[in-house]
Amino acid sequence: MKLAVVSAGLSQPSSTRLLADRLAAATVRAEEMDVETIDLRGHAHHLVDAMLSGFASQDLKPVLDSVAEADGLIAVTPTYASSYSGLFKSFVDVLDEEAVAGKPVLIGATGGTARHSLVLDYALRPLFTYLKAIVVPTGVYVASEDWAGTTLAARIDRAGAELAREMAGREKTVAADPFTDPVSFEDLLGGR
Repeated sequence: MKLAVVSAGLSQPSSTRLLADRLAAATVRAEEMDVETIDLRGHAHHLVDAMLSGFASQDLKPVLDSVAEADGLIAVTPTYASSYSGLFKSFVDVLDEEAVAGKPVLIGATGGTARHSLVLDYALRPLFTYLKAIVVPTGVYVASEDWAGTTLAARIDRAGAELAREMAGREKTVAADPFTDPVSFEDLLGGR
């Protein structure tokens, strides 16, 4: 199985990336799988170019393909203005409409205060539901004070185990290759 981890943290080091790494580790502890982590910070210019041109560059296409081909996804964003970050939304905007359809997704967010913890339920969960993803029940929001708390590890482990179970219980889907069975030019030009 393959797990794609998308982190929209802007700083280095990033608490968003730290949460993404911990969620990935918890998922792998529950079920062995290959993990590919994607830091959106390094693709910001490519995302804007794709939004303006409508095409993914040769640097961005492998990132989008990695998400589409993964068996599961962890998506973590910092909280801005009580929602996901613009960088995160830009990434979602350039994803193919069917890239995460039917795919198990674990959502996470970081923020400065616990007051924004509902970002998971009123911003991220509806976004991935709209994209037809299967969002696991436990999302993980981490405020600054939570890093030193005792309950964070248990929440991360529970969320990772839920994602691993959902991934293991699904049949592997293979994306259709549009070039596998091409229509000949004769058929196209002949009106058949």
